[in-house]
Amino acid sequence: MPISVHKILAGRYWTDAGAFMGVMPRAIWSKKQPTDERHRFLMSLNLLLIRTPGRNILVDTGIGNRLSDRMKQIYSPDEFLLPVSLNELGLKDTDLTDVIMTHLHFDHAGGIITGLGNRDALTFSRATYWIQKTEWEMAKEPDELNRAAYNFEHQLALLDHIGKIKLIEGNTEICPGVRLVLTGGHSIGSQIIEVDADDGFYIYAGDIIPTKQHLHLAVTSAYDVSRTDTFKAKRYIYDNLQTRKGFLLLDHDNDHWAIHIDHIAY
Repeated sequence: MPISVHKILAGRYWTDAGAFMGVMPRAIWSKKQPTDERHRFLMSLNLLLIRTPGRNILVDTGIGNRLSDRMKQIYSPDEFLLPVSLNELGLKDTDLTDVIMTHLHFDHAGGIITGLGNRDALTFSRATYWIQKTEWEMAKEPDELNRAAYNFEHQLALLDHIGKIKLIEGNTEICPGVRLVLTGGHSIGSQIIEVDADDGFYIYAGDIIPTKQHLHLAVTSAYDVSRTDTFKAKRYIYDNLQTRKGFLLLDHDNDHWAIHIDHIAY
C-alpha cells in the first residue's frame, strides 16, 4: 500500500527564546540562533501530511486565524498558510479524512477552527480527530500547572460539540503503516507519529524534538511538563530510528525538516 509523507507549512510565529530552549544555557544557543529585540525566536509551523490510498491524514493544525489581539502581540504570527499549502498539493479542506493531534497547545490546535467573518467553523469538517484521552481531559479541565497552556472554550469547544473525535488511550495504529505512540513529556498526552512510507521510515516527534537545537537527549523545553518523560521519549525515538534507519521530522525548525538518524549526534 503506497504511503507518502509531505511537509505542510502553516506559517511562522515568534516565541520566547529562553523558555523554548529550557535547560540549555543562553551562552550556547545564542551563538547558533539569533533573536529579535524581544529575545524571541522565529519558529516555523511544519505540519505533516500523510497520504495513503483513500485517506489524507494531517498531523496538527498550526495557529489558525483566530488569535486574540494580545496573543498576536506576544507571538507576531504570519498569515495562516495551512489552506494555501494544502491547495498546492491539490487538496481542499473536505479532502482531509483524519487529523492527528500531537497535543493541544495553541500553536498546534489553533487551526482546528477557522474564523469566517462573523462565524466560526471546523476547518476540516469531515475529518476524524485522533487525540489522546489524557490530553483531551487535561485541556478540558486543566490543573493549576497546565491552566495557561489550554483554552478549551476558544480552541476546542466547537470540535467537542459537532466534530468527530476519537479519544485513544496509549499506542494505536490508525491504518496500516501509521502508528501513534503516547509519550507524554511535553504535555501529559503528547503523542508521536511513526510512518512506514514507501521511501523510508519516519517519526514526527512534535514538540518532543521541535528543532535541531533540541536533538541532544538532555535538552528539553521549559514548556515540558516532565523532563524525565521527554528524555525517555527521545531515547525511544532514537532507538527506533536506529533500528529502522529512519528519518526524524522537525515541527518547528526553520531550516531543517527530515534528518536521517545517521546525521543525529545525541
